[in-house]
Amino acid sequence: MSLHYEVVVACFLREDTPPEVLDAVRWHIGLAEERPPGLDPEEHAHAAFLLDPESPLPGGDVAELRLQYRWTAPSGADVNSWGLHARGYWLDDELGQLSLFLDLIAPYAEDGHAGSFREEYDLLPTVVAFKDGALVSPGRAG
Repeated sequence: MSLHYEVVVACFLREDTPPEVLDAVRWHIGLAEERPPGLDPEEHAHAAFLLDPESPLPGGDVAELRLQYRWTAPSGADVNSWGLHARGYWLDDELGQLSLFLDLIAPYAEDGHAGSFREEYDLLPTVVAFKDGALVSPGRAG
C-alpha cells in the first residue's frame, strides 16, 4: 500500500528568473500544456503538480505563479518577485519529483521557506528551505 503526501511549494523567485525556468515552472504546475524545450524529458517525465479536481485535500489542489510587488527600494524602485504557490496530493513514489522541481528553481529562489511535505495522517510537516541558491536539508516542524 502506498503512502500519500500533501506537498506544498510556497516561495518567491527573483524577478530576473530566466524565461525558460519560468516556462518550466508553468509546465510543472499545470499552467502550460507542452513541456518546454530544454527540459530533459527523462529527468522531468511528467509535471510535478497536476491539479486533481477530486483531490482529497481540504480546499483541493492549487497552483499559481504571479509577479508580485514586494517592497520599494531606497532608490524608489519597486522590487517584485515571482510568487509561486503549489499544493498537491502525491504518492510516496512521486516524492523524488519534488527534489527535481526544487533543484530546478533553487538557483533563482529567495532565501527562506520553500515549502513542506507531510504524510497525510501526520500532524506536522517536514519543512524545506532555500539558502544561497540551494535546497537546505529538510527539518521537522514543531
